[in-house]
Amino acid sequence: MALIRWDPFHDLLTLQDRMDRLFQDSMTRNRGYEQSLAPGFWSPPVDIYETDKAVILKAELAGLNKNDVTIEIKDSNLVLRGERKFEKDIKEENYHRIERSYGSFSRTFSLPQTVDSSKVTATFKDGLLEIMIPKVKDARPKQIEIKET
Repeated sequence: MALIRWDPFHDLLTLQDRMDRLFQDSMTRNRGYEQSLAPGFWSPPVDIYETDKAVILKAELAGLNKNDVTIEIKDSNLVLRGERKFEKDIKEENYHRIERSYGSFSRTFSLPQTVDSSKVTATFKDGLLEIMIPKVKDARPKQIEIKET
């Protein structure tokens, strides 16, 4: 009988591979042909970042135009809604693969108290929605001069 040297990292990598396959299988199993054709609920990816003057939200909405999306501010929340409609001019039986999500979406984001919700602006270009929420002037960082004594 040959001795095999135990490698703990090999066991960890094997476990990681099994977990990856488990999650991958469960994700692809839920995106079958029949389910992907049915209107559903999806969520567009969003980036949110902050500058000295504003909080900026960017949503990736490929295949939509500005008329497919609504933005509203309600109770210190920004609500982003819309719908991506399935292309009716192509017959369902002609599809080989459907990976894009269709149907309505709704995302709600809590706004910090430091923003002025009455001056929100939005632009839409090349499938990217950018919402700029300016900060209240008092909330902007101030540079304090240090004096020598």
